Amino acid sequence: MDIETDGRFGNKRMHTRLGLGSGGGPSSTNGRVCNFWREGRCNRSPCPFLHSELPEAAAPPKRPSGPGGNVWRNPNAGGRGGGRGHSRWGRGPGGASAAVTHRPPDRPCKYFLAGTCNYGDRCRYPHSYCISDSITMLTLLKGHDKSVTGIALPTGWSDKLYSGSKDGTVRMWDCQTGQCAGVIPMGREVGCMINEGPWLFIGIPDGVKVWNMQTSAEMNLTGPTGQVYALAVASELLFAATQDGRILAWRFSAATNCFEPAASLDGHKLAVVSLIVGGMRLYSASMDKTIRVWDLATLQCVQTLSDHTDVVMSLLCWDQFLLSCSLDQTIKVWAATESGNLEVTYTHKEEQGALALSGMPDAQSKPVLLCSLNDNTVRLYDLPSFSDRGRIFSKQEIRAIQMGPGGLFFTGDGTGELKVWQWVDGAQT
Repeated sequence: MDIETDGRFGNKRMHTRLGLGSGGGPSSTNGRVCNFWREGRCNRSPCPFLHSELPEAAAPPKRPSGPGGNVWRNPNAGGRGGGRGHSRWGRGPGGASAAVTHRPPDRPCKYFLAGTCNYGDRCRYPHSYCISDSITMLTLLKGHDKSVTGIALPTGWSDKLYSGSKDGTVRMWDCQTGQCAGVIPMGREVGCMINEGPWLFIGIPDGVKVWNMQTSAEMNLTGPTGQVYALAVASELLFAATQDGRILAWRFSAATNCFEPAASLDGHKLAVVSLIVGGMRLYSASMDKTIRVWDLATLQCVQTLSDHTDVVMSLLCWDQFLLSCSLDQTIKVWAATESGNLEVTYTHKEEQGALALSGMPDAQSKPVLLCSLNDNTVRLYDLPSFSDRGRIFSKQEIRAIQMGPGGLFFTGDGTGELKVWQWVDGAQT
């Protein structure tokens, strides 16, 4: 995060640009720092504004640096270039007391995320897709042209990672090399994707594609109207959440080796966008701002939850709780009362609408919640405390998050990029 300055040390032009003219004080023409220099993209030479932070005596009062007192050292205090590691985030090897301090950046370089930053290691903002000491990105998989909407890793049934996209394809990725091992054309936008046993289920407009990874047998399930946004498997039934508000169910018949229609769960007034199974219950979230609870034994709705004030985007079952997130900028935690009905026991507020929930254990087997927000980030929280564990950043919003074995997980964003992450021991990073 070291800053590249124009010219060389001792160069008179640089001496003037830094506001240190012969009088030793700020330039008589202005005393402001160049905003484009701060963003790492000033190309004016000479520039009428400062290409250096103001000396501490002239700088505005500093804001508190937050818990832990972590500060970011101005690399210019140590000269051109500079090292990486601790000097980028802490006080640096020399611990120079004269260094100008800043709050640690809470976002990576936006030009890095966009792929347009030319400063590399010299950029003063992090060139990273995350800010966390608990996770590391292993690789970036590129191939899809549009948003990734589904990810599946059929451990035990295939050695491939599968990703579905709005570009109308499912891609297979070799888990050893990270190379694309094949492309399966769907012909229509993929709305979601899950796997169960040897089966890969892919939601598309007006149907569900079924593919057997062992036999390569294919089937087309018809019945849905509009896009299929979510899929779930429970009690030997396949459930599909549809754009018209219905939840359709199919049962596999060994006699015919086909999936046959079993039921239609009606009740939602608008599109159903998320399904999750917990115990003997199926939970559905809808654009009608409600969550419905379905008894898997009877396939009847036993409760409707209406505490959210906007679209309920995603659901997650954790321990004895149901978690839901919404565009109303909240994550709600639901628990069963003595009567068996669910009630909100905690509401966590976000600054942005929440899009997707997922959860998994960290490197120490502690439960962590991952919540994607519509500001192109994923927040990581310890459960049940909701303590901050870091953030993942992306060029566009992340709608697909999938857990894997051995501390692996995967995220897919609106540009079509698929990233592979792994939990690490934060004490060792």
